[in-house]
Amino acid sequence: RAEPPARLNAPEAARRFFASCFGDRQDGREQLWVAHVDDATRCLHVECYQGESESVDMPVRDIILDAARLGSTGLVLAHNHPSGDVRPSNADCRATRKLVRAADALDLAVLDHLIFAGANCSSMRRMGLL
Repeated sequence: RAEPPARLNAPEAARRFFASCFGDRQDGREQLWVAHVDDATRCLHVECYQGESESVDMPVRDIILDAARLGSTGLVLAHNHPSGDVRPSNADCRATRKLVRAADALDLAVLDHLIFAGANCSSMRRMGLL
């Protein structure tokens, strides 16, 4: 029996969805996960991008191309901070704003960007950064 697609309609739902992606990662590298959702916030596709110890690139072009191919109407992002600091860095904020600008041109909403550090998680939406 197939499970229905996950609904990422609130920060807590997104946190639960992405928590298993990071789990007990101990390799010390950042990862960026991007969930593409439809207009009912049902997950259509999830993509993972590998980073380095202190950063992960925001592949704006790839994310936008995937959204166009999938017919996404929204995106939910999540990445980890191996440092244990759940606050978004200046680079995180800049990269997210760049993606938001590109997405806006296509009527694609960036619904949230979550940052995981161990068992803790912050929401850029809740922090007023989106």
